[in-house]
Amino acid sequence: MIPTQEDIRTAMEAHPRVFRDTAAMRARKIALWVGFIGLFCWCLYDFNFAPERIWTGLGRLGRVLSFMFPPYFWSTWAEWLEILTALGETIAMAFLGTVLGAVVAFPLSFLGAKNINRIFWLRQGTRRGYDIIRAFETLILALIFIRAFGLGPLPGILAIAVSEIGTFSKLFSEALENTSRKPVEGVVASGGSRLQAIRYAIMPQVLPVHLSVLLYNFESNVRSGTILGIVGAGGIGFLLSDRISTYHWDQAWTMIFMIIAMVYLIDYLSGLIRTRIIGKSELAK
Repeated sequence: MIPTQEDIRTAMEAHPRVFRDTAAMRARKIALWVGFIGLFCWCLYDFNFAPERIWTGLGRLGRVLSFMFPPYFWSTWAEWLEILTALGETIAMAFLGTVLGAVVAFPLSFLGAKNINRIFWLRQGTRRGYDIIRAFETLILALIFIRAFGLGPLPGILAIAVSEIGTFSKLFSEALENTSRKPVEGVVASGGSRLQAIRYAIMPQVLPVHLSVLLYNFESNVRSGTILGIVGAGGIGFLLSDRISTYHWDQAWTMIFMIIAMVYLIDYLSGLIRTRIIGKSELAK
């Protein structure tokens, strides 16, 4: 039955909130928008986001970019070896930090999953531990570890590993909680123990998710490793910082291009690994 105009008018009078906002709701929305726009404008003003300053900064940026071209190409194998060694150091730093973080986070994730750990206080305490670890930025951890262990890749590895413990633990525990109960019930119904239910019913469901998280975070840590090198944790970032501080912009641009190519290659290879192990059908979901 198609409603008439009279039916619609009657329904609107009986249930006005279904068809339009009340005056109070409209006033609240207007107040929120005014507050948001006011806060945004105040931030621009407080940070001196003036058009003249932006225009001047763009001019300086253009001059810096002009110094980067043409890119510099080193003429001796010894010079290339220094750059390639630094790139390999950055990749190794990201790889070791990611693996160490995952190794520690894997058992901790079981303590934070509510379908695995039924002890409330232990589960909540573990989860708050995740939050405390993730509250420290990787760069801050690197500065602390550089003070403790000195310059070089070791502080960068430890900074990435500690940061990833909190991230991996949270993501792994959430993956455990989102598993289906039906495989677990099937293992238990066939006489399996709780550990066997975890091994044969839960782990096959979460391992593809864990692998995907590991590969993505490894890509991210390669980029983070570059930043950590700038503060003294070794790798290509250390050489990049040195070239920028000495105004060798053409060499800095060549290093930036190599970093971009390295990240692209790692992203491509990790995509192949995910496709091979997880499967195209699962990645498409």
